[in-house]
Amino acid sequence: MAAGAAAALAFLSQESRVRAGGVGGLRVPAPVTMDSFFFGCELSGHTRSFTFKVEEEDESEHVLALTMLCLTEGAKDECNVVEVVARNHDHQEIAVPVANLKLSCQPMLSLDDFQLQPPVTFRLKSGSGPVRITGRHQIVTISNDVSEEEESEEGSEEEEAELCPILPAKKQRGRP
Repeated sequence: MAAGAAAALAFLSQESRVRAGGVGGLRVPAPVTMDSFFFGCELSGHTRSFTFKVEEEDESEHVLALTMLCLTEGAKDECNVVEVVARNHDHQEIAVPVANLKLSCQPMLSLDDFQLQPPVTFRLKSGSGPVRITGRHQIVTISNDVSEEEESEEGSEEEEAELCPILPAKKQRGRP
């Protein structure tokens, strides 16, 4: 990264797009769209914090799944403590240290898709970094739009059910 360039990055690149309708004959009440984007930021002596947030008017469900924290080129052999500031189940803001990285003994830490809901702030509490934080920004959107085709399919299935009544089993004679 060139000197003087912004240290915090949010590199978002569309990773996947999945459209789910019904699975195994089961009908989902509304179509669900799931998008997943790469996420990354860097904390250093120049940029000690980075906040990941989404628009408040957005009705989608957003999740930030952290995968790894690691020291990058230029890091000193010192303790680099990374803290996450987010909201708990009572919607109160809490600050929790999630990593203590040192070049000589633990230069990286896998967080195995540690999931947080935005807004989330990452802070370099001690050390000079640079520390790279990577993960995925996942967006789940539930669409309330029902197309005419889906409505007509539901109607025809109901008609078929009415046309084919369940008949009682026939008794077989001659069997003991």
